[in-house]
Amino acid sequence: SLLPPLLALLCLGLAEPTPDPDEPWCPYKVGGDGAAAAAAGARLCFRPPARGFQCSARACRAHRSAGGALVANVLRNGSVLLQWGMRHWGPPARPATALRGFALNCSWDGTYTRFPCDSVELGAACRDYLLAEAHGSVRYRLCLQPRFAPPRPAPPAQCVEFRVEPAAMRDIVVAMTAVGGSICVMLVFICLLVAYITENLMSPALARGGHAAAA
Repeated sequence: SLLPPLLALLCLGLAEPTPDPDEPWCPYKVGGDGAAAAAAGARLCFRPPARGFQCSARACRAHRSAGGALVANVLRNGSVLLQWGMRHWGPPARPATALRGFALNCSWDGTYTRFPCDSVELGAACRDYLLAEAHGSVRYRLCLQPRFAPPRPAPPAQCVEFRVEPAAMRDIVVAMTAVGGSICVMLVFICLLVAYITENLMSPALARGGHAAAA
């Protein structure tokens, strides 16, 4: 398909952003001083939605905002998939066409202060966003706020906080799991070997000793 390369060209500003409105692509614009903002250059980009994604306990940890609208799925590879739904903000006072989009603000805790990271403006059709590279051992705070057409004011933002497990710690956990599995297999093999020796070697020797004593 030629659609993904075309979308990449759109993000680089080599073509006008005119996607097919029937396609389920999420338009977004990244601002700020981070790497994502520098790569996008404040241009309009598009990404496919993560339809049907479910956070499995073995490869993902979900963090939900207090109101339940925003969920941060922290994956083991260091990326974070954000998902949200409109029903948690309450029933809309106006038709859904009044929804203009979403504003996503990001910050993380430093040693002595809180630093801002990339802010994102997302289209009204967006219901997820991928934070591709999150720093390990850093506590993030992400706040999402829907934007409506006047005169309806924007509802309060919902925020979620989480900490990404560092890559070194993930490697240690994987290595310990592998070593633990190997040790368990070795213990089972040793137990089977001891049972075999006891059953097949010790029992005949004891039987011969009993016959000699009887004679």
